[in-house]
Amino acid sequence: MNIYVGNLSYEATEEDVRLAFEPFGQVESAIIIKDKYSGRSKGFGFVEMPSKAEAQSAIDGLNGTELKEKTLNVNEARPRTENRGGGGGRGGGRRS
Repeated sequence: MNIYVGNLSYEATEEDVRLAFEPFGQVESAIIIKDKYSGRSKGFGFVEMPSKAEAQSAIDGLNGTELKEKTLNVNEARPRTENRGGGGGRGGGRRS
């Protein structure tokens, strides 16, 4: 199961996140999303746990708890959508 972890401290590492989840079961991966230009954490990440029961236990156990002085927002990740928004709706109007 893919788990969303929000409100992460900018000081939190992927290892910190992994260690927080490991007491609940096997952690396949722990990834913190970073800005592609600065490399700085965006304050959220994802944890993949193969067992749905262990993942649910981790969600129930960690949501609302603190890691590095920030209260975590932990829930099941929503599937990614193909349409990611963004886009610059720039008109092709002519200037005179």
